[in-house]
Amino acid sequence: MAKFYITCAIPYVNAAPHVGHALEFVQGDTIARYHKLLRDEVCLLSGGDENALKNVQAAEKAGIPIGEFVDKYTQLFLDLTKALTCHFDIWQKGSDITHHFVSSQKLWELCAKAGDIYKKSYEGLYCVGCETFYTPDELDANGQCFEHPGKKLETVAEENYFFKLSAYQKQLIELISSDRFAIVPQTRKNEVLSFLKQPLQDISISRSNARAKNWGVPVPGDPTQRMYVWFDALNIYQSGVGFGWNDTQYAKWWPADLHVIGKGITRFHAVYWPAFLLSAKLPLPKSLFVHGYFTVDGQKMSKSVGNVIDPFDMIKKYGAEALRYYLLREIPSYSDGDFSQRRFKELYNADLANGLGNLVARVAKLALNLNFKIKTLNFSETNTGEYKKALGEYRFHDALAIVWEKIKSTDKFIDEKQPWTLKDELLVEVLTVAMQNIVEIATLLQPFLPQTAEKILNQFSSSLITPQPSLFPRLV
Repeated sequence: MAKFYITCAIPYVNAAPHVGHALEFVQGDTIARYHKLLRDEVCLLSGGDENALKNVQAAEKAGIPIGEFVDKYTQLFLDLTKALTCHFDIWQKGSDITHHFVSSQKLWELCAKAGDIYKKSYEGLYCVGCETFYTPDELDANGQCFEHPGKKLETVAEENYFFKLSAYQKQLIELISSDRFAIVPQTRKNEVLSFLKQPLQDISISRSNARAKNWGVPVPGDPTQRMYVWFDALNIYQSGVGFGWNDTQYAKWWPADLHVIGKGITRFHAVYWPAFLLSAKLPLPKSLFVHGYFTVDGQKMSKSVGNVIDPFDMIKKYGAEALRYYLLREIPSYSDGDFSQRRFKELYNADLANGLGNLVARVAKLALNLNFKIKTLNFSETNTGEYKKALGEYRFHDALAIVWEKIKSTDKFIDEKQPWTLKDELLVEVLTVAMQNIVEIATLLQPFLPQTAEKILNQFSSSLITPQPSLFPRLV
């Protein structure tokens, strides 16, 4: 049995999760479920990025001790994964002293042993939102970060430890160009290679205790400094599976087969992270899948605009499966998309209520009181052709489009054959084809809509098919 280790990005826990966070959790879970159906041994990891300065500032503003604050919001993110029916095998907290601190200090020591860490005084422009320094040429026309327009950067001057990122430029180019460290999609790979054509600057990897407010992973051998949050947060991918504290578990799962991230943190994962690992002489992850963002009604999600969507509210109103479907079908895997209540309801009614739900209900009603022997399918029998190719390339929307074509063709088959006008063997023959198609559709839906797929397969596995409550009641 092959292993497949997947990670989702480790979210900052300075506020409650919004619907954008749900996208990546659902994508990661879909990939994990797909590989389980392929009979791989799967591990899916995420956790709480708890050592960021923005968390400290948010806790101070709320008047809550930082430890209590990050515990509260990390739990909300974990609760969201469960509400979305996403199964994370490991949820690693950045404040975990026993495992994560020990692991991150070991990574630091390995990089220091390689001669890649040194100390110097530095002054630069710091974006708290990104938790990183920027040079003026990396900012927009207003001198602001592209990820956080409207937020003034801080001018920070202090003595920090630096990492010799510049020493790994050539190696990174070779690894990414050859796909030994694969980046999907090609457009993101091209962006990284374009960035690597410019001379790499060494990066600061620590903060003074004063600026870190004594929060975060202590730098080994220097009680005056804490690790830069990205150095320790990226290491959650290793600390969660045993690096520095469980060699057997670490050897089983590392390297990661896939990191799933949003486009705004590509540089950290495609440049900084592999450079740290190269320095420490540790195996690199095999691949990186970079998804886009989405707007809400054409605008960036923002508290000031008032368009932040609470995923818990969406799940309560429409169900987790409906939200999963919208995120996987409507938001393109490789580019940006848009989220709107209008479009959500439109897609729900067209695809889930009138499409899948109606097909299952009408066939079950026609099959009432008749005996059938419907052949169950192994996932391998249905995981073929363009569907298999699309899922292997993380094009979830394309894989679902293929499934919905099967739904439409089965509806058309029923309309043409008009089984309500048939009797005896002719009726059984038509309904058997329709039900076999439904079983195939449900089998293909398992990675995407696991609860819905299970309901359909249970309903049609019996020799006596009976109507069930509507899978997706129509919205008015």
